[in-house]
Amino acid sequence: MLRCELPNGYALRLPEEADADELYAVINANRKHLLPWMPWAPHHRGPDDVLPFIRLTRKQIADNDGLQTVILDPNGRIIGMIGTHSVDWLHRKTSIGYWMARTEQGRGTMTAAVRAYLDHAFGTWKLNRVTIQAAVDNARSRAIPERLGFREEGILREVERVGGRMLDDVVYAMLAADWRGG
Repeated sequence: MLRCELPNGYALRLPEEADADELYAVINANRKHLLPWMPWAPHHRGPDDVLPFIRLTRKQIADNDGLQTVILDPNGRIIGMIGTHSVDWLHRKTSIGYWMARTEQGRGTMTAAVRAYLDHAFGTWKLNRVTIQAAVDNARSRAIPERLGFREEGILREVERVGGRMLDDVVYAMLAADWRGG
């Protein structure tokens, strides 16, 4: 089982099928917090809706098409997720997405998790480019790439449908040549 230690006792690890109940509980407890930004949030109505996603994360690894991990607090409880959407090996690029329980924000954990993913993308996978997209109004999500030195490349207008509304996203990019471990 892959595990990556983060500062202050937090960690990343691969999701397991046995995590379905706990992952659903975190999503459900944070549904109001996630609904404005995550198009998938209304569709997870029970652990049986989370299980196919967990299985898909294993297929993603088997297909060499990226990596998804749960974020664990110091007590080993799931508090969020981070992962790559897919990997374009020809063009040596990927994108990162993430979410975290509202009560766990503001501790630097997600910044550390993104830093670990960048180290993996540029160090292990030898990619050249990593992007993060965040809704223009999602200040907390935008703060992470800004804090890590990503370059803001522009705004994609009405690129994402969330809760019946179209959101504009800011695109941030980091190149391997610019990454120095954040």
